[in-house]
Amino acid sequence: MSNQQFPFTVKLIESLYVEAMLLADEARSYFEQDPADQGLSPHDDIRLDMSCESLRVTTRLMHSIAWLLNQKAFFAGELSAHQLHSRSRALGKCTASDPFVVARLPQDAQRLVHETQHLLGRLVRLEKSLEAERLGFVEERALRPAVLGLQARLASELA
Repeated sequence: MSNQQFPFTVKLIESLYVEAMLLADEARSYFEQDPADQGLSPHDDIRLDMSCESLRVTTRLMHSIAWLLNQKAFFAGELSAHQLHSRSRALGKCTASDPFVVARLPQDAQRLVHETQHLLGRLVRLEKSLEAERLGFVEERALRPAVLGLQARLASELA
């Protein structure tokens, strides 16, 4: 597979990869701050929620980046279509954040949660779209003789 066969998809994957890497850097910088710098006191019960959400954000980003790297490797000719479509290279499942917990977090943390959820949602839709496109071509070729047969039978009955 060459980049010239899928120019739009290659550019989209590259753009999403850059976005994911920037988000990962931002999340790392934010969540490694001292909780006091995030406006949390040592006795604040939200600190546990912050820890859990930082893990969810990180998990979403790592799943996203891993999937995007696999896509990039495929378009660079480093992975075959068979390797790319193995279950181990599928976009991983991530636990959703509880909106009530997220609403209690500082604004920057809320934004990171929402942005990583949005990114992962776009990648899930893209993965489904790419898979449907891939399977659609296979199914179309497989169904063509049956469709042509039905069309011929209908034409003969209507004539």
